[in-house]
Amino acid sequence: MNKTTGNAKNEVSAAESAGLDADIVENANELGTVQIHNSVIASITRVAALKVPGVMELAGGLVDGLAGMIGKKGGDRGIRVEFDDTAVTIDVTCALAYGVRIPHVAWQIQTEVRKAVEQMTGKPVKAVNVIVQSVRMPPPEEQETHVEELAE
Repeated sequence: MNKTTGNAKNEVSAAESAGLDADIVENANELGTVQIHNSVIASITRVAALKVPGVMELAGGLVDGLAGMIGKKGGDRGIRVEFDDTAVTIDVTCALAYGVRIPHVAWQIQTEVRKAVEQMTGKPVKAVNVIVQSVRMPPPEEQETHVEELAE
């Protein structure tokens, strides 16, 4: 048994005592371990998804709404991250601008999120599931720009 494997139990206990739960991605090598918490992957996902034209906001359903009332951070709302032994699965719940091609915007979200998470964490992304929860009109100042984009 090598040192890294033998100390893994202690490292997880240290992470749990630091306020982290078991929702971490862990890489171990001869130098030690690197742990990436699910909130980090959620933050990367949020930034990448909001850069996609046509995405109005990321917002969860009833469960996220209730969690927001009891103090869950807004950065995790609308994003669910699951880990398995080899890859990450991400669910993104969003509101899109009225008039966009939903399948095209959803594909862009999947592509941008996968690329950003894989580049920043080094972990493969198994799936990015996009749930379009609502369609909204853009604010008045953005409507003119939005109409021009649709015309192209």
